[in-house]
This record gives sequence, structure tokens and C-alpha cells, in this order.
Amino acid sequence: MSLSDFFSPLSPEKFTPKTGFYTSQLGLKVNFFTEKFPDLEENEYDIAIIGVQDDRASVNNAGCSLGPDYFREQFYTLNEGAYTSRIVDLGNIIAGASISDTYIAVKMVVTELVKLSIVPVIIGGGQDLTYAQYLAYEPLEQKVDLVVVDSKFDLDEDDQEGLSAKSDTYLNKILLHQPNYLFNYSNIGYQTYFVNQDSLKVMSKLYFDVHRLGEFSDQIALTEPIIRNANMISFDIGAIRSSDAGANANASPNGFYGEQACAISRYAGMSDKLTSIGFYEFNPAFDQNGQTAMLLAQMVWYFVDGFYNRKKDFPLTPKSHYLIYRASLSDGTGEMLFVKSKKSDRWWMQVPYPTGMSKNERFHLVPCRYEDYTTAVNGEMPDLWWRTYQKLL
Repeated sequence: MSLSDFFSPLSPEKFTPKTGFYTSQLGLKVNFFTEKFPDLEENEYDIAIIGVQDDRASVNNAGCSLGPDYFREQFYTLNEGAYTSRIVDLGNIIAGASISDTYIAVKMVVTELVKLSIVPVIIGGGQDLTYAQYLAYEPLEQKVDLVVVDSKFDLDEDDQEGLSAKSDTYLNKILLHQPNYLFNYSNIGYQTYFVNQDSLKVMSKLYFDVHRLGEFSDQIALTEPIIRNANMISFDIGAIRSSDAGANANASPNGFYGEQACAISRYAGMSDKLTSIGFYEFNPAFDQNGQTAMLLAQMVWYFVDGFYNRKKDFPLTPKSHYLIYRASLSDGTGEMLFVKSKKSDRWWMQVPYPTGMSKNERFHLVPCRYEDYTTAVNGEMPDLWWRTYQKLL
């Protein structure tokens, strides 16, 4: 089966301004699937835009399946940055006969694009599609680090069976999926009053990384090392405050500001490890003057900008490009090693594999902050080191 079988071709006239695009705008820089499906194996593309027109499992937000074309109307009027973009827009994945059929389509498309070293940017539909995005990594036979930007954990009880999920329960599906290839889950921006205490206990028991919105109120840069560790990211538009992104039936007064959402997206683009990202739950039915569509367009623009500014300093080779720092724990139990890139000034910590756990590598590298290093220098073990080691056991 060809990937083209999953997509409906685009009609660019629907999102082209009456006066046409200027030569500097992305509308003239992107290749669109209109009649002939693009040849993806010619190594011509770095990023693929994918719309998904299915919101059947989006809780209380029917209409978000219409988001992709409203996004395109704003995105392609933006000017290209200081780089030559190689972007293809594959059109929209048509809703299947069942939601499970849509999941299978998303899974197969993302799998093939990742194999071709093309980063899929998924637009539209409910956040339950994160489950399908995650399933795409199963054929790749690799462990997955998942980062979700959301005000909730979407870990509510789910009495459904089979492949389907809902936008407020999909994380259950991911955690219970067999085979289990999820190495780590990180949440950025949860709001405590939306999260029950049992869910927090589950996160703690699994040594997952969850971060309250307030942690980033003054320093959005603290999200960067969390994002740098991700293979895939799921961004719920509902994580942005309603005054900046009201096009979501579940919008809340509190959340990230628009410029913070753009910064998070840029960090995602800059991550050498990231291979797919989805922006979900944008509902044009609630979009006043197209403001949320424009914000989403700007977020994707920043993702693209970050992608073309990747530092390519992971994996950490050659060694001459890095500085090694050592810190001894105060209780005398051992020494911790940290690595700093000379190119980007970014930090990683080395977490040793338990004896016999890995034949090929002696340690696991985890993106971290300078503050983690200073904690170790003061003789204390950073929480991130401990949680990572527990997951390696």
C-alpha cells in the first residue's frame, strides 16, 4: 500500500491569498501534494506537514478535525527564515471508517517518514492521535522518550478495549501497550487542579518527569533540556492560556503565553533527537479573527526555524568538541560525570547502566541543566540522575 492512499490532495487555492504569495513566503517554498504524490525517497525533504481530519475521540472539542486547512491559510503567508527550507505538505489524512483505521494510517505514515529521515509535523484532530504517533515507533524497534505539553496527564480511567483511545485517556493506552517501548514520559506545564493525586503517585512510581506550569513562568528556557531528550512530542493547544489561544472548547484561563509556546516549539525543532511532533486540539469553530490559527502557524514556523538551527552535537562525537566535568558525592559513594558541548554550551549527564544491562554502552546520556552539575558539585545527587538510573534497572 502506498502512502498516497491515506491522503486527500490539497487545493492550494483555498489557502492562497487573492493577490498570490510573495516570493519570500512559505507558500512558494513548499511542495504540495495536489495531483501527483511527491517522491519522498529522493532525499529532497526534511519536514512533512500532515493534516489529520479526525476528531471522533476528542472529548468536548468536536470540530478540531477542520483545523489543518485553517492552519495552512496562516502558515503559508509567513516568510521563510534565513535558511533554505525543504518542506513538503502531504495533505490531509482522511478519517477512516473507524477511529482505529485513522490510527493505523497515522502510524504507517509516521513510521515511513521517520525511516526516510523526514520529520512529520502533524496538525489537527484530537490529542488521542498521540497514541497513533507513538505506535509508529514500534516497527522501528527503539525505546521512546515522549514529551507532552499539556495542562493535564490524560490518564483518566478508560473502560474501552482495543486500539481506540480518547483525548483524555490516551496515555493509559500508551502505558499499557505491549510490547512496551516507552522509556520515559515527561509532561510540561500541568496544572495541579486538573490532576488528581493518584495520577501524581503513578508518575512518581514510574520515575517519570512531570513539571508544573509555574516552574516555567519566569524561565521558559528550563523546558529545553526536557525537550532535548524527546523522540516525539505532543502539544495540546489547550496548554496555552485562552487569551492567547481560545480556539479550543477546553481552553483554560491559565497556561503558557503565546511567545512561550513558540519558544517551546523552537526548542523542539532544535533537538537532534526529535523525529516527530504533533500539534493537536486546535478547533477553528472557536477561533476569533483567526488568532489561534496564526499562533499555531507561528509555533510551526519556530519549529522549522529551530530545525534549521540544529547544533548537531548529539551523539557526543568527536570528543574534542566537548568538556568533561567530574563531581564527587558527599557520601563518598561515587563520582558523577557531566559533558558540556563547546558548540552550544548545552549539558548532559552520564548515568551508568546497571552491571550487565547493556553490552554496547557503559552509560546513558541525559540532557540536563548547569544547575544539575552545581548540585552534584555540592555533593548532592540530582533528582534527574536518580530517576533515570531507576528506569535503567
